Amino acid sequence: MLIADIAHRAKVSPATVSRVINQPHLVAPDRLARVQAVMTAVNYVPTPLHRRRGPKSRLATPKKIAVWFVGAKKTSTHNWFQDQLLHIQPSNERQRIELSVLFSDTPEDLPRVLAERQVDGVIIQGMEPSAACMQKLGTLPHVWFMTRRTSNFSGDYVEPDNDLNGRLAADFLHSRGHKTVGVIATDPAYSAVAWRAKSFAERAKELGLTVHHIFGKTRPGVSYLEIVPLHEESDTLVRRMMQATPRPTGLYMPVDHFCGSFFRSMRQAGLKSERDFEAVLGNYNQVIYHNLDHLPAALDINLPTLVRKVVDHLVWRIENPQAIGRVGISIAPTLVTMAQSKQLIA
Repeated sequence: MLIADIAHRAKVSPATVSRVINQPHLVAPDRLARVQAVMTAVNYVPTPLHRRRGPKSRLATPKKIAVWFVGAKKTSTHNWFQDQLLHIQPSNERQRIELSVLFSDTPEDLPRVLAERQVDGVIIQGMEPSAACMQKLGTLPHVWFMTRRTSNFSGDYVEPDNDLNGRLAADFLHSRGHKTVGVIATDPAYSAVAWRAKSFAERAKELGLTVHHIFGKTRPGVSYLEIVPLHEESDTLVRRMMQATPRPTGLYMPVDHFCGSFFRSMRQAGLKSERDFEAVLGNYNQVIYHNLDHLPAALDINLPTLVRKVVDHLVWRIENPQAIGRVGISIAPTLVTMAQSKQLIA
């Protein structure tokens, strides 16, 4: 039976049947299942690759890579990397990835998969691995992802541009006419928060603004911001903000994981957005954002681009093991205003 006959029965094009045979990962699941069902029904067996006419598939051998969440227990909240990878994979059919996700409770634990070199390379995220772990990791290609835990990390990295994040936030609040601003954070020691807050304050002072730092308690050794702070912490931050003289009207929250609780405390204190304050968030997580009681401006760190860049760079490291030097890649954030947010939701 010819490919054209299978295409007719499956109600797809001959090109789709060809992709099912040669590149099934590029075919939509429903079409793939339909074509394979017809092929099975008519007992069609494709010609072996070495006997086919025409150009052969140039599909690359899959790269086996791991994402290592250091200092984290296995949980469904870490599925975001796989989800993002699924979105970017179809855009580059020649770069095939086999992904595994690894966890270690502490920075001292090196997963066996890495110790035994069962992957071609690894993306590191979370806490910085101990010196002993890094020594055991040896020459296995690796790239640090997202904000670095310390400036001493010696390897390549891909991260958001935290400096620009803070500066853009200050510029935005200045453009909106605010004279007194505040940077609000529950965990000022977290590296991304510290970096963004510092850049925000420096830029705000350059613009002649009065700056208040309204911070919660530090959490040494905490690797993730996935645990929502207690509501009492937001109450405390709101009280401190209201006691500041003069009281800030422009607020910058370098991360967004606690903003729902904070805005709730503001509302309970009788403060209303637009009337009493205006906020800009240092992140744009749609799940969090669309559950807020109002739509503040936000700085989108462009997570899909970050994931694409870290995968591309790790593949480059795998393919160029002799390359010397450290490579750092920073991705600029994009300002999303309230008006733009309303358009996106609509």
